[in-house]
This record gives sequence, C-alpha cells and structure tokens, in this order.
Amino acid sequence: MATAGFFVTPGEKATESDMGNRNKIFDLLTILLIFLAAAALEYKEAFSLIEDETLSYRHLLRIYNAPPEVTAPSEDILILYTDEAFYEDYDKYPLRRTDLATLISRLAAMDAKVIAVDMMLDFNSAYGEDPTLALAFEEARNVLLVSQAEIADGEYGGMNLAIDRFSDITTHGYSNIAANSAISESIVRLRIHEQPAQQGEWPFAVQAVSQFLDAEPVLNDGVLTIGDHIINIDQFNDLYIEFPRLPSNGEGGMERLHNVIGMPASEILFLDEEELEDLSFLVAGKIVLIGEVAEIAHDEFETPVGNVYGVSIIADTIGTLLKGGPLKAAPVWLECLSLFLLMVALAATQAISNPLPRNLVSLGIVIAFLFATSLLYVQEGLILSISYGLFASILVIILINARYYLAEMGQKALIRDAFGQYLSPKVVADLMRDPDKLSLGGEDREMTAFFSDIAGFSSFSEKMTPTELVNALNEYLTEMCEVIVNYEGTVDKFEGDAIIAFWGAPAVQPDHAALACYASIDMQKSIKLLDKRFAAEGRPRVAVRMGLNTGRMVVGNMGSAQRMDYTIMGDSVNLASRLEGANKAYGSDIMISSMTYDHVRDVVDVRELDTLRVVGKNEPIKVYQLLERKGLTSGPLADMVAQFEKGLALYNARNYQDAKAVFSQCQALFPDDGPSRVYINRCELFIATPPAADWDGIFNLTEKG
Repeated sequence: MATAGFFVTPGEKATESDMGNRNKIFDLLTILLIFLAAAALEYKEAFSLIEDETLSYRHLLRIYNAPPEVTAPSEDILILYTDEAFYEDYDKYPLRRTDLATLISRLAAMDAKVIAVDMMLDFNSAYGEDPTLALAFEEARNVLLVSQAEIADGEYGGMNLAIDRFSDITTHGYSNIAANSAISESIVRLRIHEQPAQQGEWPFAVQAVSQFLDAEPVLNDGVLTIGDHIINIDQFNDLYIEFPRLPSNGEGGMERLHNVIGMPASEILFLDEEELEDLSFLVAGKIVLIGEVAEIAHDEFETPVGNVYGVSIIADTIGTLLKGGPLKAAPVWLECLSLFLLMVALAATQAISNPLPRNLVSLGIVIAFLFATSLLYVQEGLILSISYGLFASILVIILINARYYLAEMGQKALIRDAFGQYLSPKVVADLMRDPDKLSLGGEDREMTAFFSDIAGFSSFSEKMTPTELVNALNEYLTEMCEVIVNYEGTVDKFEGDAIIAFWGAPAVQPDHAALACYASIDMQKSIKLLDKRFAAEGRPRVAVRMGLNTGRMVVGNMGSAQRMDYTIMGDSVNLASRLEGANKAYGSDIMISSMTYDHVRDVVDVRELDTLRVVGKNEPIKVYQLLERKGLTSGPLADMVAQFEKGLALYNARNYQDAKAVFSQCQALFPDDGPSRVYINRCELFIATPPAADWDGIFNLTEKG
C-alpha cells in the first residue's frame, strides 16, 4: 500500500504547524465531547453501581474522620429487637401477636413518642390474636406499621397494607429497602417515590419522623420538608443515608447498631411493672422501632459499613432525617464546574511532549480530583460524583497518549515498515539515507504506470468464503508484488484485488518501460502457475488483466503533512488504468500503449490490437498486446500472431470478408483467442452493415472496463 509520509522540508514547516494546530483543535473538541458525555451520564446516573461503590469508600473515610457529633447515632431512636437469644428464651418463633400487643401497651405506658413496628401484618392470625393486638394499637394511638409499595418499572401500583383491622387504627409507611442498582446490593440511599408522596404515602422512616415532629412531610423541587427540618435530596428524590460511627466490637469490626441504641424485647416483655418504671427513661419521648435482628428472619442488607439489619437501616435513615440530611448531593452547576476544571487541567497536559512528566501530571490531576471530592464528602457532607469524571479522565489520558504515540511511531517507522512493503531493498536503503525525498510535494518526470485487476472478480469471490477469499488474495498479491519488487518497481497501492505500481521513481530508472514490461510478462507466467494450483486445490480459476502506459506524470508524497501517499498522478496514469479495463473488450491479458511500445520495441514481442479511443479521451491511441521478451514468441503462437497481422491489414483495408477468413484461421489455432473473436464479430457486423465512407477506423470504447 502507499504510505503516509511525515518528513517535511524546512519550507513546509508552516504547513506542518497548521496541521498540528488543527489536530490539537480536534483533540480539544474530542476532550470536550468526552466530558459533555460524562456530564450527561452523570445527570442520568448511568453508572449508579460504580458511583455507589465510591460513596461506600468515601463514607468509611467520613465515619473515621468527621467530627463525632456528625457521625454519632441519634439519641431519639430506640431499637427494640428480637434476636436468637430472645427466641431461645421465648421458645417459639415468630413473636406471637398477643405478646406484640403486650410490648405495644408497655411502650405506650413508658411514654414512647412513636411506636414503629417493622413487621408485616398483612394476614389474619390463625390463633385468634388479632383483637388483642388491635386493642393495643387503638389504646396506644401512636403506632406506625410497615407496608410495601407496589412499584414496577418506576410506576406506582398501590400499597400492600396490614389487614384492615390494623390499618384502620394505625398509620403506615412503606419500607421498600433495595439497592439503587440492579447489580449492586449495597444500600446507600432511600428513594422517596413521587407518585405515592402525591397521595400522602411516605417511606416508613419519613412517616416515623413526621409523627415524631407532629408535622406533615412536603416534597417539592428536590427538597423534603418536615416541620422545621429542611432536607435536601437529589434529582431522583434520593436521600443519602448517614450511617453512624459505632464502637469497636473487639474483633476488628464495628458493633451492631441495635447493641448501641437498642434493647432486647425480653427486657420489656418479661419484666414486672416496677422494673418497667425504672426503664422508662430509655423509652420516653423516643421513636421506638420494633424489629428482627435474628438471622432466621433473613432481613440483612449490604451497606458501606458492612451487613446491616433492615430495622437498623430504618433507624439510620430516621437519624439522617432528624439531622436534616447532612449528606447533600452537589447542585448541577457545581458538578459541571468540577468536570470543567478537570477537563481544562487534563487538556493542558497536551503541551507536555515527554510522556513520563505528562502522565505524572495527569495522574496528579486525577489524584487531586479524588482528594477534593473525598474531602468535601468527609468534612462537608457534599456529594460530588467521582466515577463519571474518573472515566472521562482515563479516556482523555488514553487519547492524548495515543495521539503522541501514533505520531512518534509513524515518524520512526515511515521508511522501515511502510516503504519496505513495496520497494526493493536497494531503493529503501537509498530513501533511508535521504528521507527528504519523501517530503510533501510531487515531481514531474517520465515514468511507466501499471494497473492490474482480476478478470471476473465477482464470480471469483462468490465461489469462496470471506476467509478463503482473503487467503487467495494474499497469495496472489504476494506473488505479484515479489515480481514487481524483483524488477525494482514501486507498489503504489492495492484497491481490493487491483494492483497499482510504477517504474521510474523514487530512484531514476532509464529503462523503466522495459522493466515494467518484463515484470508484466513474468507476472502472467506466475498467474498461470497460480491458476493451475488453484484448480488442483478446487479453488476458482484466476486470470488477470494488465495495462501499461509510459508518459509524463507527477510522482511524490501527496496529501497533508499528517498523512501522505507516495503515489502517481496525471493523464498518463489514467490512460494506464483505461488500458487495463480495455483488455475486457478484446479478451487480451496485457495491453500497452504505443508510447510504451516506442520504448521497448527492441526488447519485447507484441501483437498490434487496434487504434482506439478510451473513455474520457478524445485522441486515439494505438494499443498492443504484450507477448514475450524479444524473439521468445515461437511455435503456434508465433504462427497465429503472423496470421493476425495479415487479418488486421485486410480489416484496415475494409476487406472484411477476407479478414474474417484470416481471423477464423487464427481462432482455429487458438480457439480461446479473444482478439481474433472480437475481429470476427466486427467483420460480420461490417459485412452486414458497412461503416460510413468517412469512418476513420478508430474504435471508441464506451465503458471503462
């Protein structure tokens, strides 16, 4: 293939600079698009799984580094729990509703502000216990029961409540504890669904705080208001949960929340009245959550602080609400500003050409971004997205490094790798000694251009699978290029099965026309051997048409300073292409122009074919079929060529009847001879319909081939 060149002469430095500036502008636009995409994905929370993981790590930092008053559990919450030890003493599972009624009555007597029951009571008791529990609910008048919102694909479908006997005399809140991502199980935030909120249905934790503060919750434009508590939530109505710092459990981890702000249900259920009075100070004025922390309940979820029971997550959420939502999602303008500053900083590293300092600076920028976002989270509770900026940064760093790498590798490998594919070692060595020969621009000189194409390539390719076709083309192109290089030719490019080559550059070759003809003759011989091998292997037969023309043409690196093709251009080049296609009209294999023949008449055997006008040209040209090196055409072929010359003379004399007879003799010697068949058909046509008297005898081709 023709190569791209990067060698620029001193007079062309301005062009190189202009192209470099254009590349930098393109890179800047690409960087801008990457960060715009990151901003859009950030707003849509497309990477919520990864982003929630970053929140988990940042929250661990906050737990251990934020002031204690920020990370301490709320003192307004008490968890009344049932665990394995409770059930071992209780000797049954689950908690009976009559005993739940006892707990409710005793908590009410101990002045609990809100009694929140994290147990689904959506079925009737089989033991007739519901009237007792209902009476306890009615007398307490501050009981909150858990419900389940039916939400599918973001659409609210109703609420699964406790049985009517209970729901009619209590309040309720839904507790759809679930991760924000379908992949990750980590709980970092509470989703407040807008449709239920419009109907007065709130999450369990929100409803508990509402009853505790004696104020109705209001959701409006990303703000949840409960009394004088104003709580910021994000654009998806998500509340970020503040998981508190808990004491060590002595085993390298943190204590469970229910062991810090809770008590076992047995201390309420099994004590007498006097003992309960002594414990009233632990309950009075608080939100009391009744829930399971036994493994048998399977109510455990992953959070930034480890696995946490569902009732503890509710307690943490209530604590977050009572603190006014200390974790706040950054406003859109601040998210955009952080991405903009990150983008500008990384884009500026393009000015550093040395890869090690450039990448160290880029790494420093990314680390600074991570440090700043983590510091804001730990100290201020401000949540700036990390994953989107991080991904964008990685892509930008890859882009910048790839740009430098490709430019550097392109310069280093220009001659060794690219020119070595299609130039002889002698020419490559000459170019490596003088790379200025590859500078942008062309030189006008006399050369010989070569075009070739596989005849009937569509039929050839349809008989093979894509892999088989590629293998066959590789074999064909390899053998042809070996011949071209052996005769010191230059392969310009491959266009599918077509080969474009030339002789006479980059090194000056006085015998360029002869070398091109010798190479064409040897290529046809190689093709015959290749055809036999393909046939023996059951592959399609292969035949190739070739066209050569000699004349003035421009040769050199043409294109831009960033991408050049060492190629040939001009009318003489186009004529070589037309001659290759003209073979189809004559059934010939190698067609050369009279200009080429003038240079090689003493070194090759030819057969004159016709005088014709190719498509796109007004001036007629005499064309020949190239046969062999001088004096090597012998036997029946030599006899046929002699007869053909007689027939052509009769044809040009308009003696079509006798010409047909001579051409028929040629066809008898070689039944597959294309030119003889063409002239027989023409003679028959002109015998039936003679040409006009003023016809100049020039045949006009109407197709390129």
